[in-house]
Amino acid sequence: MTESNKAAEREKQLVALSSVLAAIFLTGMKIVVGLLTNSLGILSEAAHSGLDMIAAGVTFFAVRVSDRPPDREHPYGHGKVENLSALVETLLLLGTCAWIIYEAIDRLFFKSVHVESSIWSFVVMGISIAVDLTRSRALMNAAKKHNSQALEADALHFSTDVWSSSVVIAGLVAVSLGQWLHAHSPVHADWLFRADAVAALGVSVIVIWISLQLGRRTVSVLLDSAPRGMSAQIEQEVGRLPGVSAVQRIRLRESGPATFVDMTLAVRRNASFEEAHAIAESAESAVRQLYPRADVIVHIDPVVQDERSLVEHVRSVAARQGVGVHGLRIHDVRGKLSLEMHVEVPDDLTLAEAHNRASTFEATLREEAPRLSDVVTHIEAVGDHEARRPGVLLASGQVQQVVSGLPLSVPGVKDCHRISVYQDDNDLSVSFHATMAPDLPISDAHKLSVQLESALRVQLPELGRVVIHVEPPGAQDR
Repeated sequence: MTESNKAAEREKQLVALSSVLAAIFLTGMKIVVGLLTNSLGILSEAAHSGLDMIAAGVTFFAVRVSDRPPDREHPYGHGKVENLSALVETLLLLGTCAWIIYEAIDRLFFKSVHVESSIWSFVVMGISIAVDLTRSRALMNAAKKHNSQALEADALHFSTDVWSSSVVIAGLVAVSLGQWLHAHSPVHADWLFRADAVAALGVSVIVIWISLQLGRRTVSVLLDSAPRGMSAQIEQEVGRLPGVSAVQRIRLRESGPATFVDMTLAVRRNASFEEAHAIAESAESAVRQLYPRADVIVHIDPVVQDERSLVEHVRSVAARQGVGVHGLRIHDVRGKLSLEMHVEVPDDLTLAEAHNRASTFEATLREEAPRLSDVVTHIEAVGDHEARRPGVLLASGQVQQVVSGLPLSVPGVKDCHRISVYQDDNDLSVSFHATMAPDLPISDAHKLSVQLESALRVQLPELGRVVIHVEPPGAQDR
């Protein structure tokens, strides 16, 4: 775990612990004053704070567990504990609201309870609002900073306490006004004495609404619903990266503060392995620029970038069929295209098996490329024993001298170097590097390499295999 992650973990645990202590203080204070004044509004607030205390304890536990690293049983980590704790808090709040609503209706319609509105009632609710505001802001800041749904749920609890406490104060003001009218005025306003129960109903309505919003979001995360707008944002950002032909699929899931992103990118099929890897890394970096705590997995899907390129299409079909091809020749005779090529198959196949594999490849090719009127394949066997042959490296001065002098007879070749001569069985083979101009078209470079091989065989007709590697000046120093 990095130092930044450790610091974030400590900060989350500290703010969660402070919320537990604040909830304990508020709960105890409200219980004492509520019992002394017989105020259902304050007692309902005490019950609310008591559940906040339990919820804060659950949050503290969830924050401690969620930062544990992934293990064999939890490969995606323990982040879902935060989401589960938020759901538990929601259920606790809804249960509290059910009890408060029951008591409020009972006091409104079935029994009369005397409520004493004293200065201590207003003091305790004022202190409650001050503490709730402070804790709510601290929790929300930490929740946004660390993308913690558990801390956000705790922040919502403390913020709803602010509004519910305000409703209770309004109810106590109504009770005080009723007491004053009863003592100094002939006007009887007995309904004001029931304002405390009405205030309790107001508290319940506020808490139920907030709880349902939180519960909906929590269940959505537990069911792996994709965050709204996140997929489109990632697709737009990744889709503009160089080398990405298309973003074919994005799958998202949240787990606590982390977001897991699985995506499939379409990349041209002739891209090298290194190019495809670089494109995948660029995509990961782009996602983490948007969401720093994202865990990103990128799958590369090779596709034919230009459907008009028949050669590229043929190689794409061959790659999917698991066969190698080379020596492609396309003949255009009065608008009809005929394809000739060499198909490579393992040398341990029988003739029937090799022919069936080539025929399947031809059938798929005709189906996907209807422009082809005819496909002719030449089957070639390839195997490891053809590639690995016993050889002896020779120090042949004659061959070295002939190869070194080739640039004199082939204009455009600057020099020949890294000359290696091998003897395997009765065959003599040679390989060397040839330096040519860096701006030379590859087709011209190939023609020069053919001229080199022809000039070499004129002087050394007994040579077997000749391999020439063409390169620009300075390549041998890299």
